[in-house]
Amino acid sequence: MFYRRERYLFQSKDVGTFNQFFDEYLLPVQVKNGAKLVGRWINESEDEFLTIWEYPNYEEFVKIEERIKRDKMYLQMQEQQRKLGRLYTQKVEDILTSTGDYEIPKQIVNVSGYITNQAGELLLVKTYWRSDTWELPGGGVDNGEHLDLALCREIREETGMEVRLFGVSGVYSNGNTVSIVFRGECVGGKLKTSTETKEVQFVKIDATNVKDYITRGKFIPRVLDAMKDSCSPYEAFSVRPYARLRRLDGEERYQGDS
Repeated sequence: MFYRRERYLFQSKDVGTFNQFFDEYLLPVQVKNGAKLVGRWINESEDEFLTIWEYPNYEEFVKIEERIKRDKMYLQMQEQQRKLGRLYTQKVEDILTSTGDYEIPKQIVNVSGYITNQAGELLLVKTYWRSDTWELPGGGVDNGEHLDLALCREIREETGMEVRLFGVSGVYSNGNTVSIVFRGECVGGKLKTSTETKEVQFVKIDATNVKDYITRGKFIPRVLDAMKDSCSPYEAFSVRPYARLRRLDGEERYQGDS
């Protein structure tokens, strides 16, 4: 593997502005074009950020950088940086080469929700890094986090809505990522965007117009499957000792914590 390390030095008062700029522009344009963020850290005095990016090899790194510079989002990022002015006092970048593979093999787990309101409209979001399509709200599951809790949290963060879940409508995998889709309904909240979502709305959607909104092929079956109004049970439990925490089967339902 090939790694790129970046150190950003700045005044601590600029932390919030830099964070927002990173989440809305730097991160999306890199991930969209194939870079992988290993991690991002801030020091105790909050005047230095460290980021590490991962690439398969140097040749792929060069290709990704070329794609980024041709991306419309890159131009938007440059324009926004001009508007904000100098975000950091110094940037130091260097290259790291891995001395071995020490990571335990694992898969990424994502959750998303087919969430409707009382009018039967579907909750959709448009993110900064996939602005060419609408999609179901959701995101990654944190280590040790139950799937249903993760989805309720992600929907609240991305859209401002509180939801009640019914069960699982489908499971999808590309070999590296497992995506689980839940059905559910809105029970409160107020629509709002976030640092991840540039647009959020309820849409009257069915099989005849789904492709007008969902333009990426991998997302279309997830919506069509969930439209069938049936779902498989989901159960969250603890061990040592065993205890059933929640069960979703269309009748027993879970509403996320406020």
